Amino acid sequence: QVQLVESGGGLVQAGGSLRLSCAASGTISSINVMGWYHQAPGKQRELVATISRRSTTNYGDSVKGRFTISRDNAKNTMYLQMNSLKPEDTGVYYCNVKTWTNYLYWGQGTQVTVSS
Repeated sequence: QVQLVESGGGLVQAGGSLRLSCAASGTISSINVMGWYHQAPGKQRELVATISRRSTTNYGDSVKGRFTISRDNAKNTMYLQMNSLKPEDTGVYYCNVKTWTNYLYWGQGTQVTVSS
């Protein structure tokens, strides 16, 4: 069992930056891939970025060059550095982990609001 605790969301002006954190606890050895998902109001949840245990990364097209995903395996924590934020980045950001057995765990979500 894995528990995920997020922090770092808030209100920011367009062009500003935020850093989201996701701390994992429980059966840490079961975690394979970690990622961030974004759900804008009235939209489906979309992939933002993923990172493997060896720090191989993938990014959604809308965030390439602006967001950076990273993880600290010693601290069991994943980060999303968000720069050059746009109003369309507004929404709930969810932390996600995928275990070696392909089971998904989700965080509670954290709200990010980017003002025009």
